[in-house]
Amino acid sequence: MQYIKHYSSPIGVLEIIANDDFLTHVLFREAQKKPSSQLEETPENSVIIDECIRQFEAYFDKKLRDFDLPLQTQGTDFQRNVWEYLKTIPYGKTISYLEFSRRIGNEKAIRAVGTANGNNPLTIILPCHRVIGSDGSLVGYGGDLWRKEWLLRHEGSLPNQAQLGLF
Repeated sequence: MQYIKHYSSPIGVLEIIANDDFLTHVLFREAQKKPSSQLEETPENSVIIDECIRQFEAYFDKKLRDFDLPLQTQGTDFQRNVWEYLKTIPYGKTISYLEFSRRIGNEKAIRAVGTANGNNPLTIILPCHRVIGSDGSLVGYGGDLWRKEWLLRHEGSLPNQAQLGLF
């Protein structure tokens, strides 16, 4: 069964989707490109979504740095490799798209990494907001750049404070 709940975060409503075993999507409701893709909440409760919301509340209260949820993503092997590597970027740190590409073994894949991040189905949980331009600029965030800035500020890692690629 598919479960859908909305969580009002400090930076907008998150649409949280899970099945019986895994969290499958967390997206900013207002930032979705296709309004028709916005789903209505399901009346049934989900243990996974309830735990996700509890962890989001702790994250936004600065009491949680790393999410611990059962995740399931669907994408190409390359996308899933990128999304898996996102989990290694520590809270409070950033990495450039170039360095990210190097670390996954293909420094010429900068644009492909950006595209994979743009298709990240689990925003914040898979922290694509921690990937920034080589010059420290905030570029490419599907949830709008103001949210990326907010999240990096929340984590204490705005580019002028960042140590690029040093984790």
